[in-house]
Amino acid sequence: MTTGAAFDVNKVRGDFPLLKQQVNGNPLIYLDNGATSQKPQSVIDAIVRYYTTTNSNVHRGVHTLSQLATEDYEGARAKIRKFINAGEDREIIFTRNTTEGINLVAHSYARHNVGPGDDIIVSNMEHHSNIVPWQMLCEEKGANLRVVPIDDTGELLMDEYEKMLGPRTKLVSITHVSNALGTILPAAKIVQMAHAHGAAVLLDGAQAVPHMPVDMKELDCDFYAFSGHKLFGPTGIGILYGKAEFLEAMPPFMGGGDMIKSVTFEKTIYNDLPYKFEAGTPDIAGAIALGAAVDYVSNLGFDQITAHEEELLRYGTEALSSIAGVKLIGTAAHKAGILSFVMDKAHPHDIGTILDEQGIAIRTGHHCAQPVMQRFQIPATARASLAFYNTKEDIDALVKGIDRVLEVFS
Repeated sequence: MTTGAAFDVNKVRGDFPLLKQQVNGNPLIYLDNGATSQKPQSVIDAIVRYYTTTNSNVHRGVHTLSQLATEDYEGARAKIRKFINAGEDREIIFTRNTTEGINLVAHSYARHNVGPGDDIIVSNMEHHSNIVPWQMLCEEKGANLRVVPIDDTGELLMDEYEKMLGPRTKLVSITHVSNALGTILPAAKIVQMAHAHGAAVLLDGAQAVPHMPVDMKELDCDFYAFSGHKLFGPTGIGILYGKAEFLEAMPPFMGGGDMIKSVTFEKTIYNDLPYKFEAGTPDIAGAIALGAAVDYVSNLGFDQITAHEEELLRYGTEALSSIAGVKLIGTAAHKAGILSFVMDKAHPHDIGTILDEQGIAIRTGHHCAQPVMQRFQIPATARASLAFYNTKEDIDALVKGIDRVLEVFS
């Protein structure tokens, strides 16, 4: 694992086996980290180690393998609690992904706290996962979904947000970092303003946790959801943080094994936190491997990660802005490593196809953020999304690839 004072990106890249391959006869340039990140060898090893040495179901087992698996599984929960500076391990709920975490809050919290005429506030830059559950709930409850607008750079209009807050505001559910624009929202301020009106706050942290330190005590949000696969961990594992007093008061999301203390046909007594929300056999290997991913990122350190990614973003922004016929979508002053762009002559899907021929992986489409596309009056964007293992040479390759697109469509 890579440690030390100086950030050596080439040494870091050596920790990621997939980055060494070729695609279509060219060295892979992986710029689709906003969709999913690559995995360091230590994460892959953690999965293999579990399945080859301690594979067993967790909790309640008296035999050695079960106890070892449980120790590693709960150890991962403790690592994640520390990683986001939550107060207690029981506030860390294992889910499948960010989407499941948001839906858990919708079903177990909002359904019991939002009524007819109440307001749920989201922003115009949300992922569909942070829109659709609230639309469904508002339709069921007769509540109102209110949308905070954004300006032409992709910044949230905080004055408009302030006007929306009021006695009927029951929940604010908002992204920490936009997946389509890269905008970093003033999350602590958003939380503070909502709390002043008695509203609970959920933050979608899927695009934040891989790029910057997140601190539950500083943010003071009531819920925070993120996915393991964007944090250099495996797919199929995610985290919902919730303040203990909220989680204690919420009913279970699903019924089944492990979320109970006792079951009779007359009455079931639910388990303590966090197990009340973890019905059935969990993704044990995924949780353990997410713990390994957290170790890896923590050892690198966000001081180095953030500085490297900010320099890449600056370099990439200047490079793409200098190409005639290319327009960046999302130019907020405070951004994470997202470069969304459109071209005058080429549809984003054509851009992505031509870049792929050169071994360059980007994402094209609406990025599960169709309201963002409607706001900017475009059908889709081409999105290059950065991680700490990317280099300026990757950006140079992207620019060269875009030049090839211009040649094809000239």
